[in-house]
Amino acid sequence: MAEDYVEAIAEIIAANGVCRSMDLVAHFDVTHATVNNTVGRLQRDGFVDTEPYQPISLTAKGRRLAVKSQRRHETVKAFLRRIGVSETVAAIDSEGIEHHVSEETLRAMELVLANGLPIQPETR
Repeated sequence: MAEDYVEAIAEIIAANGVCRSMDLVAHFDVTHATVNNTVGRLQRDGFVDTEPYQPISLTAKGRRLAVKSQRRHETVKAFLRRIGVSETVAAIDSEGIEHHVSEETLRAMELVLANGLPIQPETR
């Protein structure tokens, strides 16, 4: 969940210049209480800085996690598109897969994407 939130905060800041709690409420379609609790945990864990009624900003630790999460998301989505998954489905599926894919698998996906390697059929 931290990954999703810091990634969303980074995207909202990039688009709007600031990120407010209500931006996250709209982004995730959750209640203010859910956002406030999650942002509180992110602040406790050192990913964000915020004060009541002030915008949410990412700490250096939060920015590193956001960049890592965005890279994972973009790689998984691009790989899914490369193997023929539709844009819509790739966008949805990459949201879940990005949190479970190992670094080894992510590197293999990046290798295929970077080198235009063909997808290897499973050999039995």
